[in-house]
Amino acid sequence: MKVLIVKTSSMGDVIHTFPAVEDAVRSRPDIDFDWCVEAPFAGIVALHPAIGVIHKVAIRRWRKTLFDGGTWREMAGLRGALRASQYDLVIDAQGLLKSALVAIQAGAPIAGFDRASAREPSATLFYRRKYAVPRDLHAIERTRRLFGLMLGYQPDLSTLQSGIVPPAGGLPSVEGRTALLLHGTSREDKKWPVEDWIETARQLAGRQFTPVVTWSNEAENSVAKAIAGAVPKTVLVPKSPLADVAAILGRSALVIGADTGLTHLASAFGLPTVAIFLATEPGLTGPRGPYSSTLPASAGGKVAPADVIAEAERLLTLRSRAPA
Repeated sequence: MKVLIVKTSSMGDVIHTFPAVEDAVRSRPDIDFDWCVEAPFAGIVALHPAIGVIHKVAIRRWRKTLFDGGTWREMAGLRGALRASQYDLVIDAQGLLKSALVAIQAGAPIAGFDRASAREPSATLFYRRKYAVPRDLHAIERTRRLFGLMLGYQPDLSTLQSGIVPPAGGLPSVEGRTALLLHGTSREDKKWPVEDWIETARQLAGRQFTPVVTWSNEAENSVAKAIAGAVPKTVLVPKSPLADVAAILGRSALVIGADTGLTHLASAFGLPTVAIFLATEPGLTGPRGPYSSTLPASAGGKVAPADVIAEAERLLTLRSRAPA
């Protein structure tokens, strides 16, 4: 049986789908899975060994160039590739109108959430098979339940496994334990103040960690340089492809991050991860992992570095006591 998963974005949403794939691989070894995703996240999807062909879309760019001939050729190419794959089933794991419109290009039966469960009920107009999943569950559990209903098994929700492993690479020149500080995020109200990152890096260095910072744009570069300048032990990584950053992340002893996709990835790798949520509610979409913890903002809208360090030490102790 050939199944296409449609989950195009964002990075966190893609990562939240991995446990459902892992359930399905264990329960239905007769199924071959492919995936359709936004091009920047194709490398993330490739981290799961059960995924075969990865079809890339560029919906965000296509919307801006809808009347360009090149855009229509790209969309036609996607349609041709999906049809040629002859899928038995398409799972729209996103539940949005945009993902449903991608799913129908495969010319195969589509399954997804029912009207009361989907994020955009209009998407269900394109589904042949529809399933009810409560909306007040975490996104990971919702997707695991959806896959189970579609493919005929009961997921074991008492366990959580993503099935992914870090890519090869890392920071070969750094000795000892590294702590990756993921300060960059898409919205200003999600950003932790730079002085709090500096204080956190200083405390980590005092605990014999090597703080590591990365960046992807000039605003993030300014923050990374400020941290490295204030705490000389900090390693400032040059702007790097996502796969290289994922490799560095996967070999970190500790990850402290804002509400960003890489923080979700750290949790999925099973790393001790402290997520700092200042403007969003982590209950239904926050990072989940065996050694993951989320610190929401206090009533004053702040998270203290001391609280972050204390939580990091708790998770590190928990990890050290886990069976080998």
